[in-house]
Parts: sequence; structure tokens; C-alpha cells
Amino acid sequence: MVKTVEIRLPRYERGYHLITSEILTRLPELPENGLLNLFIKHTSAALTLNENADPDVRRDFASFFDRIIPDGASYFRHIDEGDDDMSAHIKASLLGSSLTIPIRDGRPDLGTWQGIYLCEFRNEGGARRITVTIME
Repeated sequence: MVKTVEIRLPRYERGYHLITSEILTRLPELPENGLLNLFIKHTSAALTLNENADPDVRRDFASFFDRIIPDGASYFRHIDEGDDDMSAHIKASLLGSSLTIPIRDGRPDLGTWQGIYLCEFRNEGGARRITVTIME
């Protein structure tokens, strides 16, 4: 059995945001075992799994990615939507648009220190949509 729903997230400021609780509270009932896929429907934001306890990790993510992929680099040609547009596309491609998480005992089988991040790369990114696919 496959079930699909869409979750609409509110606008988040630029940065790396722990959204695990927000996602989990909005999921339909999960099967005993299966797979949970989350797919963000945008090209300037990403999803990833990482440290869920220390907010410095999320700040360090921002520092690192902003340093290696700066906004407004002189070699970017795709600049019609602002200095943060092309850098956002590159960051989104590096981190990815989807996560697949095992379902075990009716819950996402995340590690103790793992959390789901929304990686918002735009200064004015707006609301984001995530398609959730649950496979039993």
C-alpha cells in the first residue's frame, strides 16, 4: 500500500531549521513497518538529516555553505531573482530534495541524535511544500 499527502510549511527565514516535530505531528497513521519518503517541491531549499540537539550545528552548516557557495558570485549568470538565487540552487542540489526514512514499530526509525532539517537558502523563500509518501 502507498499513501501520499502534502505538507505545507510556513515561511522560514534563511537558515537550517529543525522541523522533525512539525513533520511528525502532521503525518497520517504510519504502518508497522515500511518507508517514509519526504520530497521538497522547490529548487532553492533542501531536506537533510543531521544533529538534532545542538543548534550550533545548524549555524555551522550555514557558515560552511555560505563560504563555499557565496551569494552573488561574479561567475553566476542566473541572477534574475537576486543574489541569493543561483547559490540557493547549487546548495539545494548538493544537499538534495528528498529523504527516505525507514518506518519501524509504526514510527520513523531515526537515530537518537538525528533530526529532519529544512534548509532554506533564500532570503525570501516563502512557504514550502513537501510531498510525503508512505510505503507499507
